[in-house]
Amino acid sequence: MTITPFLMFQHGEAEEAMTFYLDTFQPSELLNLKRHPEGNMAGKVMLAHFRIRGQTIAVSDSSVRHAFDFTPSMSLYVTCENEADIQHIHDALAEGGQLLMPLDNYGFSRQFAWVQDRYGVSWQLTLE
Repeated sequence: MTITPFLMFQHGEAEEAMTFYLDTFQPSELLNLKRHPEGNMAGKVMLAHFRIRGQTIAVSDSSVRHAFDFTPSMSLYVTCENEADIQHIHDALAEGGQLLMPLDNYGFSRQFAWVQDRYGVSWQLTLE
């Protein structure tokens, strides 16, 4: 059994978001990519898996519109190794996104941030 975070995109942004995450988090790799073969979703991501820093994540472009989207109550928690690492990731995710908790010392971590990126995915960043 495996448990894999699954990100469903409703606006056809799965591939763009996945490429952004692959560029932002190193090491990273694309594991597989299957596209919708036809119709209004032709060429969009049916299902893809990628790995960033050892964590496998699945993504898909939904062919059905839902009355919900991403919410900050579910986030990806990233433990960064050093200050340069957390600053780089913070800046990349914050560009075009929203700072829910700006990068700062909150007592439980000398550097912590909670960011909702430009695709609506929520990330918590902390130092080791």
